[in-house]
Amino acid sequence: MKEVALNDFIDQQKIGRYQKFILLTCLLLMVMDGYDIQAIAYAAPLIMEHWHIDKTMLGVVFSASLFGLFIGSLFLSSLADRFGRRPILLISTLAFSVLMLLTPSVSSVEQLTIIRFVTGIFLGGIMPNVMAYSSEIVPSKYRILTMMVISCGYTVGAMLGGGISALLTPIGGWHAIFYFGGIIPLIIFFIMLFTLPESLQFMVSKNNDHKALLWLKKFYPKLNFSSELKILNPLILKTKQSPLELFKENRAFFTYTIWIISILNMISLYFLANWLPMLAKESGLNLNQALLIGSILQLGGAFGSILMGLKIDKVGFYKVLIPVFITGVLSVAVIGYSISNPLLLYVVVFIAGFAIVGGQPAINAFSASYYPISLRTTGVGWSIGIARLGSVIGPLFGGYLSKHMDITHLFIAAAVPSMLVIMTLVIQAKYR
Repeated sequence: MKEVALNDFIDQQKIGRYQKFILLTCLLLMVMDGYDIQAIAYAAPLIMEHWHIDKTMLGVVFSASLFGLFIGSLFLSSLADRFGRRPILLISTLAFSVLMLLTPSVSSVEQLTIIRFVTGIFLGGIMPNVMAYSSEIVPSKYRILTMMVISCGYTVGAMLGGGISALLTPIGGWHAIFYFGGIIPLIIFFIMLFTLPESLQFMVSKNNDHKALLWLKKFYPKLNFSSELKILNPLILKTKQSPLELFKENRAFFTYTIWIISILNMISLYFLANWLPMLAKESGLNLNQALLIGSILQLGGAFGSILMGLKIDKVGFYKVLIPVFITGVLSVAVIGYSISNPLLLYVVVFIAGFAIVGGQPAINAFSASYYPISLRTTGVGWSIGIARLGSVIGPLFGGYLSKHMDITHLFIAAAVPSMLVIMTLVIQAKYR
């Protein structure tokens, strides 16, 4: 009987049509993940007017969903390692879809806080599992690029959310934002239910070689497969995948510093993503202009993800990330000075999005490139999960400071986390 290592076999093939379909489905799911996370930011100005609540209370709502993300990223990732990627992705997608559809029915800020927290838990099961899943079905030479493109889907979703919200709110108010965010993932759920296979690596690890072989035949229909072929996955069979492994064999320094970098960048990212539309509206822009600001931030992030990905392959992470984050510090710091000039504001916010929003997929890819293949999923999953702490802090940070600072000094303060990112990258580059 001929034995073939699963990863070696996939590395020798091109990406087939069915794999491309699966990757597209994963990308669409990430798009809706990004949209749904940002939905509350786009709805915020209307919710404040409707319920007559202050910004501090709204900051609690923002952070509730993001704290749910933190819990879901860690807990549901662990469940996926035990029960498989497919069931966790299906459950997570169905749950957050239904919860989004139920959100317009809430009648108080307390109810909104609770439902956003629970929604966040299930949304937290999407990104780590989608990234891990998508990386497992492509050859190794495309793995980093695939993960960055899939991550970019999150940014695209958040970007499109502003435009979609601007179109929907005149028709159905803030409720329409959440209805849209629930209906589309529900459609994706049914697509996945009938077309998405389990991770091949997971199948093999559970000694389900026959089923894995059937899916390989579907991935590569032009290849001739022998019934005597046995698929192996030595990475899962021989290597522990405990998070503790991230701190062994001189990996601890990198693990700690990449977590610090991720947390700091997420503070800046979610401060900007959640508060820019609100602050722009309070500074004199109309509602559509304020919503457009949020989309421009994410548009810059989409461009940043793609261009940084192409450049990183040629010159390396540090030579790209350090100059980019220096640019990010400067652009964020001058947002407050640009608020009276919408055109200048759009340019500055685009640059900030390029650096801060676009920098996060690059940080995720950096994590993936550092850890050995056997620890790649664990490393990326925990890096994303820990980074959610920053996404919780960012909105609270913005809500508190916005009550005690004018808008110019507020954005100077918002640039501080990115300055600390630069310092940590320099230290990491010198001592890792």
